Amino acid sequence: MTFARHDPISDLPSLPRMPDWVTSARAETLADVAFLSGAALSQLHLALGQEAVPQALLRDRLALRAAEACVTFSGRSERAGELRDALHLLRPGDLPGPAGEIYLTWQRAAERPLSIRALHRALPRLAPEKIAAWLDAGSAGQGPVARAAMVLETVLTDAPRAEAPGLILADAALGQALGWDHCLPLLAAGLKRADLRRSGEALHLACHHAALLSASEALRLAAELARRAAQVKAVAPKLRAKGAGAAVEIFLTRDAVTPGALPLPDRAARRLCDRLVDLGAVRELTGRDTFRLYGV
Repeated sequence: MTFARHDPISDLPSLPRMPDWVTSARAETLADVAFLSGAALSQLHLALGQEAVPQALLRDRLALRAAEACVTFSGRSERAGELRDALHLLRPGDLPGPAGEIYLTWQRAAERPLSIRALHRALPRLAPEKIAAWLDAGSAGQGPVARAAMVLETVLTDAPRAEAPGLILADAALGQALGWDHCLPLLAAGLKRADLRRSGEALHLACHHAALLSASEALRLAAELARRAAQVKAVAPKLRAKGAGAAVEIFLTRDAVTPGALPLPDRAARRLCDRLVDLGAVRELTGRDTFRLYGV
């Protein structure tokens, strides 16, 4: 008698989907857009409660998108691939450069549970008291997105060129209001550079539009990463290299990984990465023959 091999992917729960009426509506008034952004964030909130979603990996990939947006706001041309290189291909003693520093800031903001201490680690140039004061700017009984918009406006009024810190703290305020344990990078990828010069109701409207757009994209990404994480877990038993289990866990928490970041000797790490690519569990992200990066 033969038995069908268990497939972890078949156990993957159906994640919440964004209703068509949320993404297809053409709302323009603040009240209508606020309603839609609330619906989008509610669906994302449900998805974040699913164990199948690799939370750390989702945050890390959203941090890359937020960093890419902030680099654009600063007038620089680096995109996702160059930002990955700026961080992951550093040699000991090297500095990541201005664009890489923005990416590192977003990574640090998203990787630890929300707290003033964690935000100060991401934004070391800001005193903890200043971070707390800016976060308090949006705590006067407002809705989550309105609170985030108030924080963003306060930061950019006090420090007009602090786009990345302002957006990080706005996302932190949004996460606090929604009861999330971590800062989830959302607003930056949905805002335009001109939006950062707005204030009052105009900025609130822009932030609701950004929350609607970015929550919808984050929900789509969460579903995609849940499927890909299930595939990684499905092939894990086929990996015989010592340390392969720990390596798999690294892939499930990071946007991109170099073979040198894995807990294996260099040659074994490269073989493992190539094996995971052959099994369809991870992708090579650069298209290069050398200095390669891998990710789920």
